[in-house]
Amino acid sequence: MATPSAPLASTSTALVRALGVSDLTWLYLVAVVNLNVVPVIAVGGVRVMWLLATAVLLFFVPQGIGVIELAEHMPGEGGLYLWTKESYGDFHGFLCGWCYWMTNMFFVPSLLFSATGVTSYLLGGSAAARINDSRALFFLLPVSLLWITIFANVRGLAVGKWVNNIGGIGALVIGGALMIMAAVVMAEHRGMLHLKDLTTGSLNGLPLFTFGVISLALVGMELGPIMGDEVRDPRRTIPRSVLVGGTLCALMYVGCTLALLIAVPQSQMVVVQGLLQAVDTMSASFGLGWILLPLAALMAASIAGSASAWVSGSARILFVCGLDRYLPKALGKVHPRYHSPHVALIMFGFLATSIIAMSFVGASVQEAYLTLVDLAVALQMISYMYLFLSLLKRAFSKSSEPRYFRRPVLQLASVSGLAMAALGFSMAFVPSHQISSIGWFEVKMFLTLGFFLALASGLFVFYSRLRPANPPDAAPLTVAVQ
Repeated sequence: MATPSAPLASTSTALVRALGVSDLTWLYLVAVVNLNVVPVIAVGGVRVMWLLATAVLLFFVPQGIGVIELAEHMPGEGGLYLWTKESYGDFHGFLCGWCYWMTNMFFVPSLLFSATGVTSYLLGGSAAARINDSRALFFLLPVSLLWITIFANVRGLAVGKWVNNIGGIGALVIGGALMIMAAVVMAEHRGMLHLKDLTTGSLNGLPLFTFGVISLALVGMELGPIMGDEVRDPRRTIPRSVLVGGTLCALMYVGCTLALLIAVPQSQMVVVQGLLQAVDTMSASFGLGWILLPLAALMAASIAGSASAWVSGSARILFVCGLDRYLPKALGKVHPRYHSPHVALIMFGFLATSIIAMSFVGASVQEAYLTLVDLAVALQMISYMYLFLSLLKRAFSKSSEPRYFRRPVLQLASVSGLAMAALGFSMAFVPSHQISSIGWFEVKMFLTLGFFLALASGLFVFYSRLRPANPPDAAPLTVAVQ
């Protein structure tokens, strides 16, 4: 089904190079560190820390190596879409890009659900109960936030990057406050977690159902190269930001998960509001109950920044698919004033809105949230298997061209990352114990994935027949650097 790869239409002259090292570092922090996922990980109990450590070492570190290597070898707008297309042909590039932006159609709604959860937790009491049972509110509020994010990104990265930056700062402050309070609680021997719980004797009965979510939590380092033509001096900026941002992200996940396990008993963990639950419990014990409201505001900013980052990255994949004419060419249009892929952004908004509506079919709010996360895991791991397969091809190539990393490092990273991505994909089909209807969960997972992959194949065949042999380049515009 693959067709000969054609060059990606020129985009560098139609986009603005607005992102520097600090911008990408905050982007990675706000995109990778999704605080709303931490309770979903922590609900697996103390033993989940072994899985988290394994995923950081065998999946997250290889991901950073792969992103730096492939961005150096194949720079340009599109990132992993471009890498897969150049390595394995147009069909596989399209399928990789399709799974990537489809992932975020499921994942962005899950982020926005958590914002609604923050609201209900702050209200408390009977009002919170009514909100948690209100499907209308859990639909209207996420959809409203989604479209605010969409229109902010239409204004371009010069504006949109500040949403990401503020969100990254918010995530860092919340994570820092949570870890400091947890450290004090542990020092006073009041925590729910004890060091003996982390001994090797606890390896029996690992909560494998959380590994897919852990894998999803640790993705996002590819976002910088996806916007490669909008990064200032990408050969210098991307490696530095991946190193600094990746280190901060790993520390945040390990620290925040431990803090949650210290503050909240596993049996009382609430997946949609668990982080605020931990902050509330610990701050009240210190007589600092007032801190909950400002931290909740920062958490809302973090959620908005994370949603903005993933919406922006997804739109770039739709954008380059439009330029390559494997999706409607209108998706490849750039706003004449803001230099943003506005058509792709608006299209993503309409599709994500439909996913939010579909997620409530036959499920409670909590089950809708968990199902969205698991669907996102499965699709994201497909795109990441392509990423590591592209790295594998480069690592084992006999070509003598220079590489950023030594060949043995690339070989180890590609094999390890590919194995972990495949494991994460399979674990997405293992339901959490908080899913009440396991049969319906599995049916929705298989049918939804099958439908979207079949739709991708059909669209590729259809647009391949309509596509000109050599798609015309985008109209040249003056490059702007901010």
